[in-house]
Amino acid sequence: MADEFDKNIPQDDELPEGIIELTDEDGVTTQFEYLTTIDHEGELYVVLMVAQDEEQDDEEGEVLILKIEKDPDTDEDIYVSVDDDAISQAVFDKFMEMVEEEDE
Repeated sequence: MADEFDKNIPQDDELPEGIIELTDEDGVTTQFEYLTTIDHEGELYVVLMVAQDEEQDDEEGEVLILKIEKDPDTDEDIYVSVDDDAISQAVFDKFMEMVEEEDE
């Protein structure tokens, strides 16, 4: 299911595959590992994890869930924070179900 949504993730040719950079409202740029895109109630959400260097590989990272919307001026995908905890939890639960299915 996620493969059909991969086109939503911009790829910078200078970054390793599966790594994207996002800049927040304060101008801080952070690299994230793209995990998957999930459809929830007709809306698309991207699941990301802060990219870790080799020294941090033993630690489990936290995931970031952002809603995919269209920029009205450019019609490009933009990622928006999810303010509704119930939606974030539902998307996270779907993500965990996918992870558990892959582990089986």
